[in-house]
Amino acid sequence: MGIIEKIKEIEAEMARTQKNKATEYHLGQLKAKIAKLRTQLLEPPKGSAGGGDGFEVTKYGHGRVALIGFPSVGKSTLLTMLTGTHSEAASYEFTTLTCIPGIIHYNDTKIQLLDLPGIIEGASEGKGRGRQVIAVAKSSDLVLMVLDASKSEGHRQILTKELEAVGLRLNKRPPQIYFKKKKTGGISFNSTLPLTHVDEKLCYQILHEYKIHNAEVLFREDATVDDLIDVIEGNRKYIRCVYVYNKIDVIGIDDVDKLARQPNSVVISCNLRLNLDRLLAKMWEEMGLVRVYTKPQGQQPDFAEPVVLSNDRGGCSIEDFCNHIHRTLVKEFKYGLVWGTSTRHYPQHCGLQHVLQDEDVVQIVKKKEKEEGGRGRFKSHSNEPTRISDRQKKAPLKT
Repeated sequence: MGIIEKIKEIEAEMARTQKNKATEYHLGQLKAKIAKLRTQLLEPPKGSAGGGDGFEVTKYGHGRVALIGFPSVGKSTLLTMLTGTHSEAASYEFTTLTCIPGIIHYNDTKIQLLDLPGIIEGASEGKGRGRQVIAVAKSSDLVLMVLDASKSEGHRQILTKELEAVGLRLNKRPPQIYFKKKKTGGISFNSTLPLTHVDEKLCYQILHEYKIHNAEVLFREDATVDDLIDVIEGNRKYIRCVYVYNKIDVIGIDDVDKLARQPNSVVISCNLRLNLDRLLAKMWEEMGLVRVYTKPQGQQPDFAEPVVLSNDRGGCSIEDFCNHIHRTLVKEFKYGLVWGTSTRHYPQHCGLQHVLQDEDVVQIVKKKEKEEGGRGRFKSHSNEPTRISDRQKKAPLKT
């Protein structure tokens, strides 16, 4: 029996099992088994060579956005309109067969937009090159899920389920659970608040399913069984997602209003070029890019090319800003002068831990090198050895 058949068998057993207090431990074990099998499904087969025909393209620019959706929902047309890169678009499905990159120039930054082939139901099991598509989405900073506004709402649930099956968590933050394996000492289970979904017995059963018998577990929030399994697996990717409803020109205004009011959603029409500027603004807001302008000492700030930082790529502190310019700059750093919304007055003296905000201006002041110079008692440094034993003895006086 293959891995996919085992997963389907366990899912069928979960569907048959009634959800109540008596069966929650059994369901928790079944969820852990499914998570283990799905992890095995994503691993390359043993004995296979490293290379494969994926669509991975070189990272370029200050951020990466992936277009994911069913075939023929308008992904290629959207890429062409936003970037100017030509991507084949036709009235039949699976027009795009490989990954096509394009660059969006927005707010003095360069954002890489990837047009991926359409995925179908069962993509997490490898259907329709679904695994390669989802692997590229894992390396992105933001996912744009392109949906057809005229189709049913079920498409959104199917795509979300396929992405979650391979470890992508959309618009979620990592659970506040501390987990650490130990060599000895058994399992230590603690929580800082009352738990309603998980108890000590269920946690022990899930850990034993993973053959973990010595570990430390601390819950800092009322997390679910799925959250605990995600922390134990340790290979989940938490990524932001914007739901883009295309083809709003073929539905009524009431339906458009209903879709537009949903969280993390934008309605557009590629055919009539409607609301594309709002989509770009939403992308910028979700990616959280921070532009920082440099100011050389005694000169005007350079507003031509900003240094672009983000929390997903390193961080937004002055230390991250220095490392972005040159890694030796932190050692020579004395203080920074900052103008912008992150300060209380202009300019403000800031240290390495100060967090910068969008469109701040920064001037780095280096430590002064100690110069050897001066004469007599004004000489700042002596050339004599510091240890007495290293000093040269003077020749004895001639008598």
